[in-house]
Amino acid sequence: MSLHTPQPAFILVRPQMGENIGAAARAMWNFGLDHMRVVDPRDGWPNERAVALASGAGRLLDHAGIMGSVPEALADCTYVFATTARQRGLTKPVVTPERAMQQARAIHDEGGKVGVLFGPERAGLENEDIVHANATISVPVNPDFPSLNLAQCVLLTAYEWRRASAEIPAEVMEMAGTDFASGEEIARLGDHFEERLEAAGFFFPETKARGMKLVLRNMWARLPLTRADVQTLHGMLRQMVRWKERG
Repeated sequence: MSLHTPQPAFILVRPQMGENIGAAARAMWNFGLDHMRVVDPRDGWPNERAVALASGAGRLLDHAGIMGSVPEALADCTYVFATTARQRGLTKPVVTPERAMQQARAIHDEGGKVGVLFGPERAGLENEDIVHANATISVPVNPDFPSLNLAQCVLLTAYEWRRASAEIPAEVMEMAGTDFASGEEIARLGDHFEERLEAAGFFFPETKARGMKLVLRNMWARLPLTRADVQTLHGMLRQMVRWKERG
C-alpha cells in the first residue's frame, strides 16, 4: 500500500500509553489506513511499547508524524472530525462513524483532506481541541458506560472508512468445493423423497396427499441446496432403505 493513497489522517492527541498507540496503529493497518499523526505523546517518541503492540503494523509508526500541537497536526486538513463521548456545549454537527467516513470519502474524492482527532485515554479531547473541528463523531454506546478505549475508537472509525471506500458485499456464499444444485437435480430429489415417503405410508390420509407433496416441493425449491447437499440426501434415503431391508 502506498503511503500517498488518499485517505484521512488519524490524529492521536496527547496519548498517554505507548500500548494504545501501537494498538491504534494495528487497527488502522487492518483496514488499510496508514496516515497517523501523534500530538505531544506523554511518554515521548519513539516508544518501544507502541512498536511492540503494533505487531505487523510497525511500518505505520515509522512514518507517523509527530506534532507539537493540534493546529500543527491539522495544518493541511480541509475538514476535521473530533471524536467525543459526551456533549461539550459547542454547536457542531454530531455524526456517527459511518456517516463521518461517508463524508470523508466524498471530501477526498473532490481533492480535500480529512483529519480525525482522537483524545487521550483518561478524559478524551478538550474543548480547546474540539473547536478546531467541523463536526464531532459520536459512537452509539451504552450511556451507562460510554468510555471507549483509544484503539477501540480508532478501530470503529477505520472500519467505517473501509466500508465507505471499498466495494464490500454484505453477504457472500462460500462454496466449499461444490456448486448450487440445478432445477433438474432438485426435481429428482423431490421424486426420490416422494417415492420413499409413499412407500412408508407418509402421505395419509389420501385426501391430504396432494397438499403434503406441494409443501415438500416448495421446501426443496426454497432451500439453497448444493449438489453435495442433494447427493447427501439421496444417500440418506438409500441407506435407510438398506437398513430396513436388513432388518
